Amino acid sequence: MNAHRGRIAGFRLAGRGSLGEVGTWSDALAPDGSRAGALLFDEFLVAVPGATQRLAATVAADRRLTQGGQTGLLPIVDLVAASGEVWLLTGHPASPAVADLLTGTGGPAPDAGSAATVLVESAQTLLAVHAAGLAHGSLQPGNVVIGDDGATLLAERGLNDALRGRTPAPEQDVAAWASLARALAPGWAGASPAAAELIERAATTSTTYGLAAARDLLVAGREHFPDGFAGRDRLVAATRWWRHDQGATDVGPTAYGDRDEGEIVTLLHVPSPVVAPPVPAAVPSEASAPMPVSAWETDEPEVRFGPGLPTESTAEQIWRAGRQENTVHQQERRSAERAASRKRRRTALSAAVFALVIAGAVLAWLLLGGSGPTLAVSGVDVKAPKKTQGCDSAIVITGVITTNGADGQVRYEWRRSDRKQAIQQTEAVRAGTTSYEVNLRWTVKGEGSFKGTATLRVLSPPGEKRIQDKATFTYRCR
Repeated sequence: MNAHRGRIAGFRLAGRGSLGEVGTWSDALAPDGSRAGALLFDEFLVAVPGATQRLAATVAADRRLTQGGQTGLLPIVDLVAASGEVWLLTGHPASPAVADLLTGTGGPAPDAGSAATVLVESAQTLLAVHAAGLAHGSLQPGNVVIGDDGATLLAERGLNDALRGRTPAPEQDVAAWASLARALAPGWAGASPAAAELIERAATTSTTYGLAAARDLLVAGREHFPDGFAGRDRLVAATRWWRHDQGATDVGPTAYGDRDEGEIVTLLHVPSPVVAPPVPAAVPSEASAPMPVSAWETDEPEVRFGPGLPTESTAEQIWRAGRQENTVHQQERRSAERAASRKRRRTALSAAVFALVIAGAVLAWLLLGGSGPTLAVSGVDVKAPKKTQGCDSAIVITGVITTNGADGQVRYEWRRSDRKQAIQQTEAVRAGTTSYEVNLRWTVKGEGSFKGTATLRVLSPPGEKRIQDKATFTYRCR
């Protein structure tokens, strides 16, 4: 690190830092004097061919999520290269993390409600990330950051896997979230046995039924947590005490002088094509005889985790209603007069558009006599390669879903013979089209023999009988 500069791309380093999974984090001050963060990537990781491009693709994906309104991720300002170094600049420090607050500083400590808040908010963020076809990949207490307003922010999403040429999977995030819950149960909820027991049950639920079910379980058990746990007061107090204990101070706008920082190049707007992360390498089997190990991957747009953000459940609505009175969002820094004016214009426009839509819908219903066809699935067909697959193969399983030509959505799942958890997805179907191809990529690595079976099953619309088909392939590597 060129520490003599003490700054990077207009950000002044505060000198206090911590080790992350892929480099060293430093607290920083943005040019406007606000708190920020700067991550200096490990020079050996970014030196691997293609690593910087994969990193840029991952960071750009996060930027698209946050610009689309997704909260819960540590906000990214830029990814830059300077003097042989690669830096990630963020709009909030990567501290304090849950790991910092778990150690205790002698000040106000987070409680059971704080643990539930962190778990519910992190689960909601992960669900949104998964719905976008992405995953975190390295979730742990060291990169779950507590914001100045007590909000939970996930840092380092996908960075470790991008640099090492792997693709993170949602299953990793579920297991990591369960581990986080089991760390917070005794750490913050130890004084509330009922709350600690509920958090333990949520951890088990997540690995069995998924993150949404675990989140809903915590929200439904609000009575076991202080004040319904919608507030973040204890987290805000613990964060402020931690900053005081670390000697952090508020600093206003800073003059940086006229020293040359060197050539600064942003990596988020390069004209060269961005290379997508390759298939992850599987972990060798622990069985006594050498066996191949497989891993699944997605190839957009063939395999998706839903057409967008997940539909808000009743539990989410309860959670969101409970925390609206206690949360101060960063987006609310805009002028109250401008916001009110825009809201009035949007309300008037929305009312007019809504009236037109309703009138159009009623007219269409009257003209069509309400007799539009209902979407139905008539069958599925799954095919796998007949030829024996050789060492380190990426097998493509092809499925074809046949419908009656109506429009709507088909929910389906892929089940693999090597794991219990299914991969559920949704396909938007159009009127007039009756055949849709959906693919599953299945990667197998290592020596030995392996026979894999993939089953494609339609979940909705429901039929008179279960609609599914399966195909089997053989893998052999000597």
